[in-house]
Amino acid sequence: MTFKKIDSTDVAHFGSIVGVEYVLTDSENLDAYSHDETEDLRYFPEVVLKPNTTDQVAAIMLYCNRQLISVTPCGARTGLSGGSLPVCGGVALSTERFNSIIEIDERNLQATVEPGVINQIFQEAVQAKGLYYPPDPASKGSCFLGGNLAENSGGPKALKYGVTKDYVLNLEVVLPSGDIIWTGANVLKNSTGYNLTQLMVGSEGTLGIITKIVFRLIPYPTQDISMLVPFRSSEKACEAVSAVFRAGITPSALEFMERDAIDWTMKFADISVPIEDDIQAHLLLEVDGNDMDVLFKDCERIATVMEEYGCSEILFADSASQKDQLWRLRRAVGEAVKSNSIYKEEDTVVPRAELPKLLRGVKKIGEKHGFSSVCYGHAGDGNLHINIVKGSMSDEAWKNDLTKGIRELFELTVSLGGTLSGEHGIGLVQKEYMDIAFSNTNLELQKGIKNLFDPNGILNPKKVFL
Repeated sequence: MTFKKIDSTDVAHFGSIVGVEYVLTDSENLDAYSHDETEDLRYFPEVVLKPNTTDQVAAIMLYCNRQLISVTPCGARTGLSGGSLPVCGGVALSTERFNSIIEIDERNLQATVEPGVINQIFQEAVQAKGLYYPPDPASKGSCFLGGNLAENSGGPKALKYGVTKDYVLNLEVVLPSGDIIWTGANVLKNSTGYNLTQLMVGSEGTLGIITKIVFRLIPYPTQDISMLVPFRSSEKACEAVSAVFRAGITPSALEFMERDAIDWTMKFADISVPIEDDIQAHLLLEVDGNDMDVLFKDCERIATVMEEYGCSEILFADSASQKDQLWRLRRAVGEAVKSNSIYKEEDTVVPRAELPKLLRGVKKIGEKHGFSSVCYGHAGDGNLHINIVKGSMSDEAWKNDLTKGIRELFELTVSLGGTLSGEHGIGLVQKEYMDIAFSNTNLELQKGIKNLFDPNGILNPKKVFL
């Protein structure tokens, strides 16, 4: 597809839609919207637009569809798969002015919000009313809800409560044609037609632009306990994960961190946690609810399971500040790894009992191809973030040989019953590996859906599929 280059006539038309102050063409803003948190990639848009109404978005899409101008939706730009990179130039359509919590419906435990609301701000707003929105990605203090929907984000609490898709009831969406639709209904059960709501969640901005979201909410759990469990063997730590569930316990979070991940993060974030020299990995667990006696009993049972797998002395967070420190440690791991070395992050996910095999395979593949890795992630979900560190690899090996190793990682993951991405999406950087997860028939079916929504291919082009 060849897209039209934007000229002064186009810029003037965009100004008539959103106002000239929200049409940005200066180099500083084009640079700001040329990247997200995916490695060091940069693709510059030709113009940045900042609409704040659904009708404005519809007018932009109608015009761009007729003129064959590419449009890349973007929000807080915290993504890790290149989903918001404007690889074809064109328009970067920012949702940052869609930042209103329209309604919190306490009678029905629902909320209607715009996609530019920050995850943590939304969580705090509903918590003030005794309600809970659980999806909490590591970037919750800065990421937008619209981006969370685009990638079907999870986070630590997804283990007990589910991911973004489990809380979405209905969406207002602008299609590439400029048409505006609602995808569902504000009800808990819906067996009326195809489920377009769930089709939009996780579609990475390739099918439409979300302008309103209706979430379901749940009551807020009032109590929680966190515990940090050290192991002398990373594989034993992974083995202990599925054992917790077999013992009949469902923690609200169960996270895995290798030793390097913790060491790098303590230096990066100025956090201090006592660790014995021979400790190789930690599990960070949380249980929550409304009855502390029940939670203490759950922790006792978890401790018994951990001891069966050779854990060292368990640290129970005995204050709110210590609990906060443990979770700051976990949430800062990604940034710490990024600051330490050039890296690539893979977002593999397998059935949780297969985690030891996945971790063992990752290390063997690294030895074969000459790279090291730092692993951490949502172990309770089987979701392992594999950070491949350049370290001493030559530029040539990093550029030419690494993709062979990554392909082997994904082949191993799929052979274990897993898939390529648990929560980061495919975007730009993983699309060449989609053939590992899907047959040609499956891929052609997905491409057909994209073509039905976006026959001119203007919306977030060159993402997900080759």
